Parts: sequence; C-alpha cells; structure tokens
Amino acid sequence: MVSIPRVGRERPSSNNFELYSWYFFRISGLLLIFLAVVHVVIMHVINQVSDINFQFVANRWASPFWRFFDWLLLTLALLHGLNGARIAIDDYIQARGWRIVALSALWSAAIIFLILGSVAIVTFNAANFNAVATGQ
Repeated sequence: MVSIPRVGRERPSSNNFELYSWYFFRISGLLLIFLAVVHVVIMHVINQVSDINFQFVANRWASPFWRFFDWLLLTLALLHGLNGARIAIDDYIQARGWRIVALSALWSAAIIFLILGSVAIVTFNAANFNAVATGQ
C-alpha cells in the first residue's frame, strides 16, 4: 500500500482553537472597521488635528463610553494583530523550539501592551495629572 505524504504539521482534530481563531478574525475585523472609521471621523474629520491635545483627551475620557470605546479599539486591534502574527509564526517557523520562543515573545509583548494600554485608559485622571504637572 502506498502512503501519501502529508504536508505541514498535523493538528489534533478535536481541537477547535483554530476554528474559534478563524471566527475571531472575521468578527474582530468587522468591528475594527467600524471602530476605526468612527475614530478617524472624530479625530480627523470633525475635529482639527491641531485641536487634539491633553484637554481634548481629558474631556473625551470624562465619559465612560469613550473610555470603553478606546479600550475596545485597543484590545481588538491588539488581539487581531496577535492572531495574525501567531498564524504567520505557525506557518513560517518550522522548528518547535524556535516556534515556542517566537510565540512566547509575541504573547509576552501582547500582554504587556494590553496591560499598559488598559491601565492608561482606566486610571486616567486629568485632575491628578494637572496637579503633578503644576507641582501642587
């Protein structure tokens, strides 16, 4: 009996991670289109770029809606990009050890950026910043 050689790595058929990853790519991509268009319209069409400063952001982030909007944009963009980079690493890095190193570095960077961005958005307080900036 002649066996047909397989190309690439085999994945367990009981693992649905890749299916969920595929769905996440599509759904997050659609959401990102909407969020990015709204962001561009607000920041570059409705408002002049020269008008966007600390006070503009402080006024905008006074609303929980805009904080959540910006956090969702950050999170979806980061995870969407992470998912794409993960697929590229799986496709192009064949050695298991190097793939683990690359994926570990990717996940570490993503977690760090997600934490930093989330902390910046959640803990932003214009009054505290103004007090520190003026030395009071």
